[in-house]
Formats: sequence, C-alpha cells, structure tokens
Amino acid sequence: MLRTARYGAEMSEDARQDEYSHHGGFPKFTPANVGPEWGRLVEALRTLQDLAVSTAPTPELTEKLAEQVEAMNAELAPFQVPEGESPAGRAIRLPGRGSLLMLPWRIEKFDAEGVRSRGVFRRYHLGGNGAAHGGTLPLLFDEMFGLIQHAYGRPISRTAYLHINYRKITPLNTELVVEGSVDRVEGRKTFISAVLRDLDGNVLADSDALMVQLLEGQP
Repeated sequence: MLRTARYGAEMSEDARQDEYSHHGGFPKFTPANVGPEWGRLVEALRTLQDLAVSTAPTPELTEKLAEQVEAMNAELAPFQVPEGESPAGRAIRLPGRGSLLMLPWRIEKFDAEGVRSRGVFRRYHLGGNGAAHGGTLPLLFDEMFGLIQHAYGRPISRTAYLHINYRKITPLNTELVVEGSVDRVEGRKTFISAVLRDLDGNVLADSDALMVQLLEGQP
C-alpha cells in the first residue's frame, strides 16, 4: 500500500498505476536515450543565451554571428520531429530535462513524498539589479508541480491556478533549492505546494497550485 505523509491516503500500487494511465489527450512520453553530445549541445546553447543578453558585439561581429546562427538553423531544420520525439524535455538525466525552455536544474529527490531540485538562475534569467526575472519563478514552480504530479502517480493534468509569494530577491548564479509535495487530492483536483530556498534556509518564494486531471481526449 502507498501512504503519503501529507495527504494520508492509501492506494494500492495497481490502483495507482491504473489511475496514472489516464492522461486525457496527451500521448504517453518515454524517456529519451541520449548520448553526451546532446547535453553538450544544450549547454552550449544555454551559454549562447547567457552571452546573447550580456554582450555588446560590434556591428561587424553581430553580422557574422547572425550568419553563423542562420546557417545552424538551416542545418537543423530538416530534422524537426513531432512533439514527444525530440530529446528536449525527455532527457531526464540532464538539467532541465535537456530542454532550453526549462531552467537547468537537477532533480535530487523524486518520489511520492515529494520532489526536490537544485540549481541556479543564470545571466539569461536576469530581470534587473542582479535579481532573477520575476517571470522565471512561475516557470520553475510550474515545472516542479508537473514533476510532483508524476512522482505521486497522478495522471497528466493542466494547471488551473498557480499562486506565488515573492519573499526575498532571488539572486543569479547562486545555488538554490526548490522542494514541494502534494497537499491533498479531491477527485480530479490535486493541490500542491513548494518552497524555494537558498542554502542558508532562507525562503525566497513559495507557491501553491491546483492541477486538474484531464478528461478522456481533452487537450
């Protein structure tokens, strides 16, 4: 039997897996088996993002770089694939699951009791005055809530609401930890909360969300 400390409900593993098999209209994604070259590419592109928002190249260099990036785009374009077939988002052993959209954080804990992730906000995430952009925190928390859902065994759900309390300035290039868990489940509804802290335990932000399980075939 499965028992979670915060929710306190019991569910057999068979029932849990049966419930998890219902994902609305979502396809069932599988982890991508990638070599080190994918992680290298993603990290190189992340560094490019950092440099793109923190440098002031000459017009001549800007023109040269634009041509190089356009050439790279042309080389990649023939390899576009449908959703769920690219390694991006499915390379679960890489920071941010190997996706440029996601923050490059690593998962430290992943089970029905909760999820914990660790990482930094990079120069690309700068909002102003040395702090992370406020809009990057909802991205961090929403990704966490999806992971928490998955770890708990709930089906894929849509975010109905996501509330954030900004407690302190979130610094760049400083190792931080975010951790959260399921608070309770009510039918198709899953209520989740998470907290972002620095390594001294100071709360930088906290968030709670409602995730709603999709109906059969629902997008």
